[in-house]
Amino acid sequence: MWASGLRKRYRRRQAVDDVTFTVARGEVVGLLGPNGAGKTTVIKMLLGLVRPDAGEIMLLGRHGTDPASRARIGYLPELFRYQPWLTADEVLRLHTRLAGAAVPAAEQRACLGLVGLADRAGDRVGGFSKGMQQRLGLAVALVARPELVVLDEPTSALDPIGRADVRDLLLSLRERQVAVLLNSHLIGEVERVCDRVVILDHGRVAASGTLAELLGQRELRLRLEGVTPEAEALLDGAARDGDAFVLPIRDPDDVPEIVAGLVKLGVRVHAVEPGRITLEERLLEVIRAGEDR
Repeated sequence: MWASGLRKRYRRRQAVDDVTFTVARGEVVGLLGPNGAGKTTVIKMLLGLVRPDAGEIMLLGRHGTDPASRARIGYLPELFRYQPWLTADEVLRLHTRLAGAAVPAAEQRACLGLVGLADRAGDRVGGFSKGMQQRLGLAVALVARPELVVLDEPTSALDPIGRADVRDLLLSLRERQVAVLLNSHLIGEVERVCDRVVILDHGRVAASGTLAELLGQRELRLRLEGVTPEAEALLDGAARDGDAFVLPIRDPDDVPEIVAGLVKLGVRVHAVEPGRITLEERLLEVIRAGEDR
């Protein structure tokens, strides 16, 4: 999916101004920005719910003006309502028919299991909590086997367990080569699952790139005592900053092995501090820079 030069004006307000970005298959892209930045307007233009004043959209190999381009897209809007008299099972059947997809009943039931609602399939939606309705919304977005999934605040009503479930779900979609566009105010969730991030501010792309590009190189600050020549070899590439070694790392999962290797060589480890600005800090930096212009 790609969007190029999107613009949208509502009377005197320029809601979206020259927005360009892509989402590749098997990629999770986060859409961030303050309230009023234009995120939801961009999503609505991608889905054909709002017509752009200018720009071009391609969805899964088809032009965005072609209704067939949206046949393989799953969508969870930020604000949604399901008929309270329907059961969860019936909601999925309805949306499968609306999508024109031939999805067997067993596969629909498996989709409910994927979001933790397998044992509530026969319950009426009117009795669901907000978090359960959000889980159902995720199932609706996924039931027709989409190749592109657009999620607008998918974890806003979920507890920590529910947010962890959504993270696992997004990772499984990535493994299946599904493209995912994720709009969320929960920046920590975006930082954990997204391959790239697009930051909008005042309707424009203020920053975009991989997390490494936006946040800088991950590093490990180590305060050590008794560093031997063998340990220095293990710390190859580290810089000295006062009494600390600063070591660039590619993967945080490597940290336990590095520390264990140092201890095995007789080095005393006094402190281990991961270093890199957070995505929240980068977002605030971008927004404040926009305010200063």
